[in-house]
Amino acid sequence: MRGRVFLLAALACGATNARAHEIPSQVTIRAYVRPAGSRLILVVRVPLEAMRDIEFPLRGNGFLDLAAAGPYLEEAARQWIGGSVRLYEERDLVGEGRLVGVRISLPTDRSFASFDRALAHVRGAPLDPAVEIPWQQALLDAVFEYPISSDGARFSIAPSWAHLGLETRTVLTFSRPPAERVFHYVGDPGVVRLDPRWHQAAARFVRLGAQHIWGGTDHLLFLLCLMIPACGVLALVPVITAFTVAHSITLIGAALGLAPDALWFPPLIETLIAASVLLLAIGNAVGMQSAHHWKLAFGFGLIHGFGFAFALQESLQFAGRHVVSSLFAFNVGVELGQLLTIVVAVPVLALLYRHLAPRPTTIVMSVIVGHTAWHWMASRFGQLRQYDFRPPVIEWATALRWGMLVAITAAAAWLLALVFHRLGHGPARASG
Repeated sequence: MRGRVFLLAALACGATNARAHEIPSQVTIRAYVRPAGSRLILVVRVPLEAMRDIEFPLRGNGFLDLAAAGPYLEEAARQWIGGSVRLYEERDLVGEGRLVGVRISLPTDRSFASFDRALAHVRGAPLDPAVEIPWQQALLDAVFEYPISSDGARFSIAPSWAHLGLETRTVLTFSRPPAERVFHYVGDPGVVRLDPRWHQAAARFVRLGAQHIWGGTDHLLFLLCLMIPACGVLALVPVITAFTVAHSITLIGAALGLAPDALWFPPLIETLIAASVLLLAIGNAVGMQSAHHWKLAFGFGLIHGFGFAFALQESLQFAGRHVVSSLFAFNVGVELGQLLTIVVAVPVLALLYRHLAPRPTTIVMSVIVGHTAWHWMASRFGQLRQYDFRPPVIEWATALRWGMLVAITAAAAWLLALVFHRLGHGPARASG
């Protein structure tokens, strides 16, 4: 009998610890940052269930004991919020934040619609201790103050709150009257410059562009398909140039709002990107004439440009007031990523062709790439079919902008054809 009692007690203790350590599937955080005189104020709202390893006092059927929860809330705010964020004034890390306010709010509370309302709410009267609220539904609001030298300086923040949930979404607002800048991101964004200088924004987007090339397997395989039939770096010049010009046109156009905003458009582009890799692989396998490579690279580059734009859209919020320069910086990063890929891959391909028969090697590599691309295309097309296709409503202004984009694309293609023909990359020289 005693053994059973001990076992039941152990299971109950384990259940309590499981509750304290359970990670929520989705967490949404609201945060405001505002410089004010010699202080930098951080106001944050986090679901209480994201505060793990702390057993909050409960009463009744799992209701939070508001009268006794104060010290536990302060510990949770310091450990899980203040302890997971760094703030910078210019390049210097500011001093340790001081917790100046903490409270529990109902899930229906709308005080975090603005900085002033959120700050007044946290500093205002707390909830009536008689209010019954399940601890899993409660919201934890906290205010931290950090010492700064000047409220006119440029500030940065490095929040590390992703561990609060399996998927953590944050809405961060930098409030410096009369302007506000809002950031939406998932996970940890690294160091976010709240008001970046142009070169800081440019450096971030150059890195982002290069990382997008190296992290995108479909783009890498497309580049590989462009390199497989080439005999050297010089043969790649017209192909890579055409691809670069084409994807730059649609990347810039999409970033400026020329792409359709329908839900089916991104999965359509992803499907077409996979199809572009497949078609190039087939062309390499059957021995397509090299004179047509730059034309295919230009046509498919227009599609890949939209894909690059999708990766850029969520990140443009970190550009501050330097959207145009950040856009070009991202494109520079893409080109640097491509260049480094080519520098590494071309010698490897040359070595393979030197020790193996070139034509069979080309066929084998093309079949492997094509097989992979086929599976991508089939999977993405299956996702695409789930969307309801409705043609977008096109206004005159939109039609005019699209007409300009088409005209620019046609002019670029004509100029490339003229230049490549004069430089000896036209059909006459390629066939000879």
